Amino acid sequence: MTGVHSHAIASATAAFAGRTRRQIAVWLLPFVFLLYIINYLDRTSVAYAAIGMARDLGFDDRVFGLGIGIFFLSYVALQIPGAMLAQRWSARGLICVTMIASGLLTALTAVVHTPAELYLARFLLGAAEAGFFPGVIVYLSHWFIQEDRAKATSNFMAAIPVSLVIASPVAGWILSHNWFAIEGWRWLFFLEGIPAILLGIVAFFFLTDRPNQARWLGTEQRQWISQKLEQEKPRSRQPISIGRHSVLVLSCCSLLQPFFNTSSDTV
Repeated sequence: MTGVHSHAIASATAAFAGRTRRQIAVWLLPFVFLLYIINYLDRTSVAYAAIGMARDLGFDDRVFGLGIGIFFLSYVALQIPGAMLAQRWSARGLICVTMIASGLLTALTAVVHTPAELYLARFLLGAAEAGFFPGVIVYLSHWFIQEDRAKATSNFMAAIPVSLVIASPVAGWILSHNWFAIEGWRWLFFLEGIPAILLGIVAFFFLTDRPNQARWLGTEQRQWISQKLEQEKPRSRQPISIGRHSVLVLSCCSLLQPFFNTSSDTV
């Protein structure tokens, strides 16, 4: 009887844990997936606007090539500082700030007239977006146990190919319109920047930094996931709390991101 009772308790505990893990995934992953799609559309918009900008502003391939390169200069350089800021301050806060800032800068790119203005806009956009990816990775580590973390990260990064599928038809439709006698490429920057701003505001209210703050989880669920994550923390403290492995992964992702962009950023 004792063995049967113990087995029943273990089965109930496993079911409870599985239900909690699924609820976290269903609540968080679709939203961060959507954020990454919008974030990715912002950085690739210049590739679709290039023909119109070349026609109206006289920009050549050298201008666009340098503009794309300047974006990655600030983007890659600030990835690790972004991860440290997310861990020591607030991953949710960093996600919100980067979404709003990148949306504003994308929208403001609609008013550029000179190569220097384009370079400045792209450099600032790279700096603004640099904290988003590491911010989300750190955020997921605050919610998903080690067993689920790799799957959660891969589901999040699946937004990259999805965004490329969405970007072309959306950009083509916007570029075909010149509302109020304003060039289509200017509308492209403006209209693709607005969703990032709105979602950055929504993220502030939708996301919570830690499980113990989540009202959409039951009390027992909050306690279970918080205890589980606490148990998985390394016993020995490192000078940088996000750890060596996280920094290495983020660095590799930062270096590989330009290759992911090759197909969409080529002009």
